[in-house]
This record gives sequence, C-alpha cells and structure tokens, in this order.
Amino acid sequence: MSGHVHGPVGPTPDRLRRRARAIFTAILVPVLLATVLGAVLLWPHGEQPTLQTSAPGATFHTGTVVAVDPDAADQVHQLRARISGAPVWVNVPPEYLGELEAGDRIQVVDTGDAGPGGTPYVFVDYVRGPPLAILALGFVVLVVAVARWRGLAALVGLAASLGMIGAFTLPALLQGKPAVPVALVTAVAIMFVVLYLAHGFTLRTSTALVGTLAGLAATALIAAWASGAAQLTGLSDEYALDLMSAAPDVRLRAVLLCGMVLAGLGVLNDVTITQASAVWELGAASPDASRRQLFSRGMRIGRDHIASTVYTIVFAYVGATLPLVLLVSISDRAILDTLQNGELAEEVARTLVGSIGLVLAIPLTTAIAALVVRSASAPAENARAEVAVPVA
Repeated sequence: MSGHVHGPVGPTPDRLRRRARAIFTAILVPVLLATVLGAVLLWPHGEQPTLQTSAPGATFHTGTVVAVDPDAADQVHQLRARISGAPVWVNVPPEYLGELEAGDRIQVVDTGDAGPGGTPYVFVDYVRGPPLAILALGFVVLVVAVARWRGLAALVGLAASLGMIGAFTLPALLQGKPAVPVALVTAVAIMFVVLYLAHGFTLRTSTALVGTLAGLAATALIAAWASGAAQLTGLSDEYALDLMSAAPDVRLRAVLLCGMVLAGLGVLNDVTITQASAVWELGAASPDASRRQLFSRGMRIGRDHIASTVYTIVFAYVGATLPLVLLVSISDRAILDTLQNGELAEEVARTLVGSIGLVLAIPLTTAIAALVVRSASAPAENARAEVAVPVA
C-alpha cells in the first residue's frame, strides 16, 4: 500500500517577489534620501552671475536679406536687408558673405551708433527658430506615435531632467559647489525620475536602476581620479576665459568633471534597462534555465551591446569635435603628442571614463537581473516537489 505525502515546498513566487522588492527598497530608499539631502545642502542660493552680451541701449531685430554684394567698395554696403518694412544696410563679418543669400532670415543688432558713413545694424546670426521647432515637433510626434504612453512618459522625464540641470546643476557649478556631489546628486535624481517614469515601478526597472547607480558611482570616481592624474584643468575650452570672467566662483575642473559624469548618463541608462529587459525575456523563454545560464546568455547580449555602444560614444565625440579632429589631422606633430594637448586630452578622457562606467555596469546589471528573475519566478528545481513515499 502506498500513498502520497507532500514534502516541504519552497517560498511561493509572490513571496519571493515581495522579498526582492524589500531588498530593492532597502537599497534604493537610502540612496534617494541621501540624494534629497545632498540637493538640500548643495542647493545654490543668492544671485546668479549674468553675462552681458550686448552694449547698453542696443536692440535686436529680425530681418530678411534683400541683396548681397561681396564686391562692394566698402564693407557697409555689402548686404542689404529689410527690417520692419524698411531697407537698411547691415555690417556683416567677411566669413559670412559667402553663406548669405537673398531671402535668408537674419538677426541683427541696432547699436544705436552708425559712425561716419556707417550703419548702426550689425549681423548677429541666422534666424533658426522655425526649422528647429519643426524638428522638435517631429521628434515629439514620432516618439509618441511609436512608443505611445511610454514615449510620452520619456519626454516628460526628459523635460524634468533638463529642469533639474537648469535649476540645480548649473547654478551650483557657477557658485563653486564641489563637483562630485553635484554630479552624483544630479545624475541619481535624473535616473530615479526617468527610469520609473518611463518604465514603471517594477522589479525590472529597479534592477536597471541599481545597475545604473553602480555605473554612475564608478564613473564619478574614475572621472575624479582622471581629471587629477591627467591634470585636466578645463582651461583649454574656448569658452573657459569668458566663463571665468563672468562667474569668478566657478571651478573649471569641477565643470569638466561634472560634464564627464553627465555625458555618459543617457548611454548608461540605455544599456542597463536593455540588459535587464533582455534577461527578463530570456527567463520567460527558458523557465528551467539556472541563474548561471541566464547570466551567461545575458552577457552574450551584453558583449554585443558593449561593442556597439563604445562605438556610439566614440563616434558621438568625434562628430561633435570634427573641426578639432580636422585640425589634428593636418598637424605637423606626432599624433600621440597631439592627443596630450588640453582640449583633445579632455575629450579622450571623457570618452574613456564614460566607456569604463558603461562596461562595468553591464555585467553587474546582468547578474542582478539573473538573480532576481530566477528567484522571483521560483523554478521547479529550486523548490521541493510533491514526493510519493510508501505507506504501510
């Protein structure tokens, strides 16, 4: 005669998920509280410096180019424009004469003082508002149309992130606040907002957030070391002297360091949420896969991600500094000597620091995701199944 008895069964999936949420809460809530406290302590107060960009009494106007004559006898009569219906002569820098054409919309400043035989109107720049607005509108429409509510949430998160940088980060740096705390408070606050807003309050999102925070910490520490060890001062930037003149309290090395952390923020967020999602899908497709197998499969995806993202970072910096790269390509100095020059060295360091933080975040996120996925799903081999035993 035989019967069935039920051996001890492991924790249920719901209980394991609650346990995972409790662990993430224990990690993330203190980090969030520390971020809020840091923001309170570092929040800038008092008046912000102001950069005066125009002479007293000068007024700006929008006009339309009527005619361009590079061969005119004097510079004053090389460009004719129409402002508020009236034709006027506009003083234009020589380098712009070959670019301007009749019908172009331009910004001009009325200096109020024409001088002998001159004109009070000076060319400032093109009017670029309408095409940029069209691009922005097209971007928003496409994001919402393709990603729907999640895309809209991402756009709201982007707006909140830019608001955080404008309200906290920039004023704090202008007042000389320490770079690493400012960078970390900014980056962590942004990540909490954009990840949960765009992807929801789920274990998957929390996994990506923990991986992102670890990557941010590594990036900040490495950036702090690199800026000191390589003696990166931030003085090589073309705007450095203007910034020091307008804001005497600003520390250019702090600006450089904070920029290194923020530069890799978007890519870091991208790879961590993608890795977490990949492991979740692998776990759903292979319910019997162990943690080790999930990690191994996830890292195969992660290695491809690392390779492609490193290219993305490098090409993004090359594209942004292409005029400088062109100058380097025709320099008569050795390439290694040129790379050690201030401005190029800063770009190289920024690229390497962001890449290191990215590479460190991927295996960590993958490991956490594999642990959480397998624990929360309570696979059969991790629980004791019903056992048949003989009964006398």
